Amino acid sequence: MGLRVRESLLYVSLRCLKALDRRRPDPSRLGTPAIERILAISSTALGDTLLSTPGLRSLRLAYPQARISLLSNAAYIGLFATNPDIDEIIPYAGGYRRFFRLARELRKRRFDLAVIFHGNEPQATPLAYFSGASFIFKLPNANRFRFLLTNRDPVKRWEDLGHGIDQRLEVAALAGGVPTDRRMVMPVLPEQEASLDTLLARAGIERGTLLIGLQPGASTASRRWSPENFAELGRRLLAAFPEARVVLTGSPAERKLAEEVASGIASPRTWVAAGRMPLELMPAFFRRLAVLVTGDTGPMHLAVAVGTSVVALFAVSDWHRSGPAYDLERHFVIQKARTCDPCLSKRCSYVRPPCMANISVDEVEKAVCKCLAGECGYVSDDRSMPA
Repeated sequence: MGLRVRESLLYVSLRCLKALDRRRPDPSRLGTPAIERILAISSTALGDTLLSTPGLRSLRLAYPQARISLLSNAAYIGLFATNPDIDEIIPYAGGYRRFFRLARELRKRRFDLAVIFHGNEPQATPLAYFSGASFIFKLPNANRFRFLLTNRDPVKRWEDLGHGIDQRLEVAALAGGVPTDRRMVMPVLPEQEASLDTLLARAGIERGTLLIGLQPGASTASRRWSPENFAELGRRLLAAFPEARVVLTGSPAERKLAEEVASGIASPRTWVAAGRMPLELMPAFFRRLAVLVTGDTGPMHLAVAVGTSVVALFAVSDWHRSGPAYDLERHFVIQKARTCDPCLSKRCSYVRPPCMANISVDEVEKAVCKCLAGECGYVSDDRSMPA
């Protein structure tokens, strides 16, 4: 059955169910101990879920006795299992796979409140409704399933909500959350550090080695700097810092790309960590880096979360919405203008996006050197180029 047919059937069914719904939520319960079970949904990518952690903290501060369950992408459960603001993580397979089975499982938990920080539609809002929660909050709230939300009005779109963390905090506030700062939550445990030492020792990397991270992969081609540029950068940095090691980060799916960059650097002081680093050790590993060069990626947010400096490369996306949101004195952001009009963004057809190509190796090298010298805290925002 086609996705559009499934969505249409789901929409019609929910319209009928909503018309018969006898739930009468009492707004005075929000922010009180009457809310005992909370479903938080952040079921998309790694970075999206990290951006949701301040919102989770806001809920925990408001509801210290409540049981908070996070519906999360199944691939990242191991990474968020140590979050102190979560009591349970429910795996999400994505799309319509096991959709109704999951809906039944959520219903059994008898949630009082559902908060959608970031989730794929058309599944996220219907799942929140099927959970039985009396209150359902989500922003932006402009999709066709908004009739299921408690906050149907006023309508807000992504462009109305600022940085992704601010969007999550605004959703939490609607649900009775307590004001908190933008800082993301990603604990690093001593046992993770010990396991990381063992893994790095096997790669010939001793504790205290200056590690420079390069993240060549990204979720879409439009966010990737070229492998050739990463390789040239790696060669220059190894020449400038004889004591340093360059590590290529990334997921197992990005290992081939990381190996391509490592081959271009052609140095024994390069190590491909992509596909070799266990998920549960990634926070400790990223904290061990002196600096990470990356596009707009989940690893960028992970590095920011654990306090590592980043040199963040932006063109299609806007760093004000998805870049480092705090500790800006630790980071260096390079923002270039979009070069195509209209910009296809995630549907970009270029293998080597021209807007990312406007970021030169010279300026990235200079930014890395400044960060290593403790002179970060700079944004180079050049969006005056003609489209």
